[in-house]
Amino acid sequence: MSAKTIAQSFYNLDLAKDDHAISCIHKDAKLKWHSSKGYTILDYNGMDAMLKELRRSFESFRYKISHVLEDNDTVTLRYTIYAASIERPDKEEALAHFITIWETKDGKLFKGFEISQLADDSQESLNSYAEIKV
Repeated sequence: MSAKTIAQSFYNLDLAKDDHAISCIHKDAKLKWHSSKGYTILDYNGMDAMLKELRRSFESFRYKISHVLEDNDTVTLRYTIYAASIERPDKEEALAHFITIWETKDGKLFKGFEISQLADDSQESLNSYAEIKV
């Protein structure tokens, strides 16, 4: 399976509804994430805990991908996360924009490097995803 296929199998999930999303993550995985809240390193257990918390907090939690680039066992994705909270299940909003680089191993996401920025309400920002067909 290609790195692109492996990544897309995860990023095509609605994480608020999928109990098996962790099966896309390698047991020895690490994710190094630079966000507006600082730097975080998550291992498999940390990612599993985060996925469980997402299912408790959100009615929907999905990705809208604009770019996917593949080089051997590495894939880079640019995407925005859209979510509807438990409190407002009928209002889905953009939460943040991401660029993530994943190395894959054994058909799973293995070593990730991620940077994110909170989404704003500008149509220009959100419409930039309509320009690219993945």
